[in-house]
Amino acid sequence: MTKEDFFAIVEEVQNSAYYRQPLAFGIARVDRGQKNPDKILQATFPFINYEENYGSAAIFQKALNESGQPIPQEGDEAIFDVTPAFVQNALALCSPWLDEAIGDAHKNVQVMKFLSEQEDLSDYRVVFLFADAAPQSVEAVYLKLYALSTGKAPLRGVNLNGAFGILHNVAWSGTKPIELEWLRENELALKMSGQYPVIDAVDKFPRFLQHIIPADNTRILDASKVRMGAQLAAGTTVMPGASYINFNAGTLGPVMVEGRISSSAVVGKGSDVGGGASILGVLSGTSGNPISIGENCLLGANSVTGIPLGDGCIVDAGIAVLEGTKFFVSEEDFERIKEANPQWDAQYKEIFKGRELAGLSGLHFRQDSTTGQMKVFRSSKEVKLNEELH
Repeated sequence: MTKEDFFAIVEEVQNSAYYRQPLAFGIARVDRGQKNPDKILQATFPFINYEENYGSAAIFQKALNESGQPIPQEGDEAIFDVTPAFVQNALALCSPWLDEAIGDAHKNVQVMKFLSEQEDLSDYRVVFLFADAAPQSVEAVYLKLYALSTGKAPLRGVNLNGAFGILHNVAWSGTKPIELEWLRENELALKMSGQYPVIDAVDKFPRFLQHIIPADNTRILDASKVRMGAQLAAGTTVMPGASYINFNAGTLGPVMVEGRISSSAVVGKGSDVGGGASILGVLSGTSGNPISIGENCLLGANSVTGIPLGDGCIVDAGIAVLEGTKFFVSEEDFERIKEANPQWDAQYKEIFKGRELAGLSGLHFRQDSTTGQMKVFRSSKEVKLNEELH
């Protein structure tokens, strides 16, 4: 078969009655329950396709169809067992690319080559998502988490409604998930024989570093601080201590993280989330509005931010900037803030609530140490990260 033959087959499949163009797809190795093998505890994808590689999607669907696993014409997701017939069919169709499938080239073909060398295929699945609907399986949840953590899908860009109810709460020993019920039933024998595993965490989500290799200039000093489904742009540093980045949250450029970035919160490049600082999530008092922090912002130690911030903002240490917090603004600073934010349609008054200041750039939030009054100034300081550290 030539490459021209391959492309002709792809076109034929894509024009066939059974083909469905996917949103995302990939082949996963699944971890099964030790007590209940039908329970899927984790799905590991060596490579995912998200809004890309539709030629591979066509080849996989043709191989499935020819091996007796037709593509359903309804439903938002479909999962198939990897069988020897599927592997043989797919590998034959991919033959023009076999010699080139090394390194970063033709990752889907590399996966098929690996599968062709395995004697037992019972723990491998082909997973297709045809729409960004609420996931219905563990495999679908993991495919979406991979899409987020690899940066192939934008933060807040996938539907994860119901994911908590789908994933199982398990004990994590390294990269291995273990059923808690199995541990309880076998506790005596495991401990008496010295085989009780080291448990690193108990959670429904694995840690980011169990599945994702970060960029060379990204640092995570404690693996427990970043959950799978987080997205870290190159140059991000996550320090130990009070730092944490939840799933569907993360950074858009080099960022220093010493505080908490809750689920759905996004931090712009050049910003510094100080020690113990908290960016609230959608379930933490933000009226369901996800929080974005702009570029070159500084969130002081132990501060709380519950409104979106534009670029170049500063929140002083220890204060809470919430939607209902009342801030005094002098007439002079009001004019300077309006000058920095010409789109802000506001009339001067001495007191503004936090929600009225949401998304503005160049703000400095402070508390008067004499009167206790919360105030907002036009920031006169430049926030700049140390380039050698990022």
